Amino acid sequence: MRRKRRNYRRRRWSGSIRMGVFAAGILAAAGIGALFFWLRRPKQPTPEELLAVYMACIPEKEYEKMYDMLDVEESGGIRREDFVQRNSAIYEGIEVQNLKIEIVEYDSKREIVRYQTSMDTAAGAISFENEAYFREGEDGYRLVWKDYLIFPELGAGDRVRVSVLQAERGEIQDREGRVLAGKGVASSVGIVPGRLGDRESAFQEMAELLEIKPELIEKKLSARWVKEDSFVPVKTIPKIEDIEYLIPLEPDEGVEREKERQESLLNIPGVMISDVEVRAYPFGASMSHLTGYVQNVTAEDLEKHADEGYTANSVIGRSGMEGLFEKELKGRNGCRIYIVDSEGQEKKELAYRPVTDGQDIRLTIDKDLQMALYEQFGEDKSCSVAMDPYTGEVLALVSTPSYDSNDFILGFSDEKWESLNEDEANPLYNRFRQIWCPGSTFKPITAAIGLESGALDWAEDYGNEGLSWQKDTSWGAYYVTTLHAYEPVTLENALIYSDNIYFAKAALKIGAEEMKTSLLELGFGEELPFEIRMQKSRYSNTEEISSEIQLADSGYGQGQILVNPLHLACLYTAFCNGGNVVKPRLVWQQEVSPEFWMPSAFSAETADRVLEGLKKVVNDPAGTGYAARREDRILAGKTGTAELKVSKEDTSGTELGWFAVFTPDQEEEQPILLVTMTEDVKGRGGSGYVVEKDRAVLDMWFAMGR
Repeated sequence: MRRKRRNYRRRRWSGSIRMGVFAAGILAAAGIGALFFWLRRPKQPTPEELLAVYMACIPEKEYEKMYDMLDVEESGGIRREDFVQRNSAIYEGIEVQNLKIEIVEYDSKREIVRYQTSMDTAAGAISFENEAYFREGEDGYRLVWKDYLIFPELGAGDRVRVSVLQAERGEIQDREGRVLAGKGVASSVGIVPGRLGDRESAFQEMAELLEIKPELIEKKLSARWVKEDSFVPVKTIPKIEDIEYLIPLEPDEGVEREKERQESLLNIPGVMISDVEVRAYPFGASMSHLTGYVQNVTAEDLEKHADEGYTANSVIGRSGMEGLFEKELKGRNGCRIYIVDSEGQEKKELAYRPVTDGQDIRLTIDKDLQMALYEQFGEDKSCSVAMDPYTGEVLALVSTPSYDSNDFILGFSDEKWESLNEDEANPLYNRFRQIWCPGSTFKPITAAIGLESGALDWAEDYGNEGLSWQKDTSWGAYYVTTLHAYEPVTLENALIYSDNIYFAKAALKIGAEEMKTSLLELGFGEELPFEIRMQKSRYSNTEEISSEIQLADSGYGQGQILVNPLHLACLYTAFCNGGNVVKPRLVWQQEVSPEFWMPSAFSAETADRVLEGLKKVVNDPAGTGYAARREDRILAGKTGTAELKVSKEDTSGTELGWFAVFTPDQEEEQPILLVTMTEDVKGRGGSGYVVEKDRAVLDMWFAMGR
């Protein structure tokens, strides 16, 4: 038995050895597998790497991902929503961009990363050195978050404040420095909710007086920020002292009506009126197409002009000079970013950018001339361009009828806005930017092209054709007509009598190709080199002058010829500058010398020839512009009446009246070139209607001195 038992133990021991070897093999295999797994497992980021990933989330607004990197327990148990709200409010409030970090040192014993941070903000660059603490757990390192991780001086009860210092918008001024658009004061009508009596009755009465809907008042009072003692602005209205500029009525009547309205508003319990700074346009409708207007920025504006310094309280130029010079006028808001404690006391200023006020824009415009033109043509569908023919300075740009830019600041009633948009005269339409059929004001251009090309002879007599003419029977029933018969039928007399037949013949002599080439060289189809974008003048609806009749009609400014008034004015400067076309300018300069848009557009001889004819248009008793003649100085110019017809057979079409007039003497102390176009002059004297009104403007111009 012993032997058997001993053998059994030996077998068990021997088996144990075998099992031990097997177990050791398993452990060895497991060890190799573990090593292999450890080598293949995703590498856990180091504290430095984790910090870099965390900081990279800030510009991307990935606050949830940032929270997932925290050791929440070591971070004071901060809740996810509180973490996201705290970080988003600060980083987005200061408008963080270009955030960068640079690791300075890693203390592995204390698990601290020291780093340098730099970032751009709404108030400029901020940089600081900071420390981040980490804890290692089963799943790798975790960041210990505290408020000072945002800014070293920031405590748990502190707040980061952003204070915007509003830039003052620059003024738009005329050539004498008189303000055309600038800072003004209006009255803000509002409600203090706690002082209201019968809300429904108050809202209804207030809405009627302000010409708004009661629902708008309700909406304004429902804003989150409104408290019982808050002043809630409802509508901006004119300040009594400025009513003559802000209400389009006779001053006395407007003031009295506004006084009554404001007294009625103040009799409503809870209604208050306080002063508010606004953009003001002291000369109203006379300047509105030129100055344009500003409006409060919209969400679309903020998105379109991101990173350009606009805030929800900003205004932006919508049209005219306000839009054209928006960047210069708006300036740059100042900004402060600072930390305050729980008591509201400032602890530290983090960044400061001083305010930069907008630039003043001084124009070449003369306020008095602009207003005189508006007063003469304010009831007409008309436009006027005035310039110094020797320097190119634009003295007036008027479009009538007009609107009042102040209405866009104060706000329109539904009725007024509907009336403005449905007005058949279209007061919102800027006529001086458009192209129009020039009629006989185009004849000097044809004359100059013909003389320059050699197609016309100044002294050649074309012969008296009577009052109607056609080249031959191939024109069918179409005839060119004119108003006066005279002899001899020379170029000078054709200008004086404004003879359509002569200039139709002249165009045929010039030829379609020469006419087209010359007009292209004179800026047709080309952008006018001017701050305000004007429509391009054109010689045809296609790229060609496709028929003899079209060519003949083009010679006297009909057919398919369309010209912008400023472009036409520029071409006329060639006749008093030895054939050089002056470049127009709108921004005033202390010292000014002429700059030529088209030097040597015509020869000096051609320019002088045409000029002599234009002088006689005004100074010869037979001239169509004789009504503008003066005893105190020589004027030159050209009238024009353009017929607008649906077809050649149309006898009920309307007419555009034109007058271009200028001082041809380079020694003139009050130089001016004035081009006016007025619609619907048929039955009102044609171009003579325009001549009389322009004469009144010139009387004022020469009387006031410069």
